[in-house]
Amino acid sequence: MNLKGKVAIVTGAGRGLGKGIAAKLAKEGAKVIVSDIVAENAEECAKEIKAEGGEATAFCGNVAKLEDVNAAFDAAVNTYGKIDIVVNNAGINKDAMLHKMADEQWNAVIAVNLTGTFYMTREAAKRMREQGSGRIINISSMSWMGNIGQSNYAASKAGVIGLTKTAARELAKKDVTCNAICPGFIETDMTRGVPEKVWDLMISKIPAGRAGSPEDVGNLVAFLASDEASYINGQIIEVSGGMVL
Repeated sequence: MNLKGKVAIVTGAGRGLGKGIAAKLAKEGAKVIVSDIVAENAEECAKEIKAEGGEATAFCGNVAKLEDVNAAFDAAVNTYGKIDIVVNNAGINKDAMLHKMADEQWNAVIAVNLTGTFYMTREAAKRMREQGSGRIINISSMSWMGNIGQSNYAASKAGVIGLTKTAARELAKKDVTCNAICPGFIETDMTRGVPEKVWDLMISKIPAGRAGSPEDVGNLVAFLASDEASYINGQIIEVSGGMVL
């Protein structure tokens, strides 16, 4: 999974899953634009990558804003000369039962998780088509199949899968691949905050007997971003420890 000389943008990379992905790509030799809506988190992640001998640049932006998306790509090209890998990881959740969900909760989640991924994928498609190569990796979720209290989140993540498969068909002849990853129960700052009973319940559903780590997802991202994965396209791959078989 040698990514030396490759340039990557990872959105939502300031903490949690995105941070683990950015660190893994940098470890494999990629130059990483660490994009996050919170500037301090992006800067801290980039600092940690550089402390480990990697190359990274922090970028503060909101994927739901088209001007920020364009600026992120410009930052990659202006700093490193090109863009080879785009990892659409940025996402939010605003959970509520369907009959209680407010318009604001629906619109906010769709704006970031789906429209933001669309903006990033569209811009990647334009640039990667011209250079005749590229890797787009979208982070969906096991929730795309439906989850109680997450109609907005599930719809957004199901939309990401439809977008992924369409992009894969459209871009394949330009040597650009697009795949999606569906993480299961991953140990992050957010999941560590769940009650102990909920944690134990989730672990009981996983044949592997443990929560996943950001590194588990990062390993797959690095592979899909590499030349070794050039014939893998339009796939939806779970990283869940066998939670859904």
